[in-house]
Parts: sequence; C-alpha cells; structure tokens
Amino acid sequence: MVPFDVHGLGEFLRDQRRQARLSLRQLADAAGVSNPYLSQIERGLRKPSAEILQQIAKGLEISAETLYVRAGILDEEVREDQGTEGPGVIEAVNADPVLTEAQKQALVEIYHSFRRAAAPTGQATGGAGPAPDATAPRPEPRPGPSPDGTRQDHAEQPGSGQDGSDDDSPGRARSTDDQTEK
Repeated sequence: MVPFDVHGLGEFLRDQRRQARLSLRQLADAAGVSNPYLSQIERGLRKPSAEILQQIAKGLEISAETLYVRAGILDEEVREDQGTEGPGVIEAVNADPVLTEAQKQALVEIYHSFRRAAAPTGQATGGAGPAPDATAPRPEPRPGPSPDGTRQDHAEQPGSGQDGSDDDSPGRARSTDDQTEK
C-alpha cells in the first residue's frame, strides 16, 4: 500500500466539489458527515476511513474506487490488474484530466467487464462467469416494423406485394389499373 497523502486527497476532493458546484455544507449534508470534518479532510488535517470516502464519493456522484485509489487504499489491487504491462489502466484513466468523473467511472467499469470476460475459466475475477462467446452467430434480423414504425424489409418477400403478385397485403397500395385487371 502506498503512503497516504492526505493533502493530495484533500485537494482532489476540493477540486471535485468545486467542479460539482457544491458548497462545503451541501457536500457534507449529501455525504452525511459534519461540515467541520469535511473541511478538515479537504485541508489535509484528517484521514478519512474507506466508509467516509464512500459517502463522500456518493455525495460527489463519482466512483468510490477513484477516491480509494487516490487515498492509496486500492493501490495493490491496481498493481495486480496491471501485471507486467507497465502503468495500470485504472491509474491512467483516473489521471486523465480531460475526462469527467462519470466518464472515468464508466471506463473503469468497462475495463473490469472486459477483464472478467477475458479471464480463463476457473480464474477468480469477481465476475459472474465468462461472457457469452462474441463469435457466436447472431440471429438474422426479421422483417417487420422498426422501433420508429417504418418497415425494414429490404428484400422482396413472397406475398409482400413487392414482387408483382396480386396480393392484397396492407403494405401495397392498389392503383385503379390493378383493380380493373381482375
């Protein structure tokens, strides 16, 4: 575990609170902690527990994992994820200043789902098992109305009235010439 940097975490929390346009009091209320305690955390005077970090993350609407990594709580797990490949994916995502917290959280969740899907059978990955085979054949699209109400028939279907047959299907308008031929 990496040494805990209370000042760095406090600055990060303050930045996130300001980006969320929350006052100290609003975040304290949302997180269920006292205003003075949150102020002390932001100033680097107090070290919050994992439970408090989770409450603050909920109040900021960001990933608790983001705060755990910042606090050094998840460092060992991040290192397990990265193997021998160099800098960890999660660390890189969390360090990207361009991404919003919601985007970072989504990317981390997607990354974990891919890791679970790629894990060999029997390896503990924290998932519910292997993902469905991506190479499995997909069912053919069925003709019919699409969600927007239009038809998706691209090929001529027997009995559809599009192949020149005298079909009275509702999709084919009959001209007066068609009616006189009968």
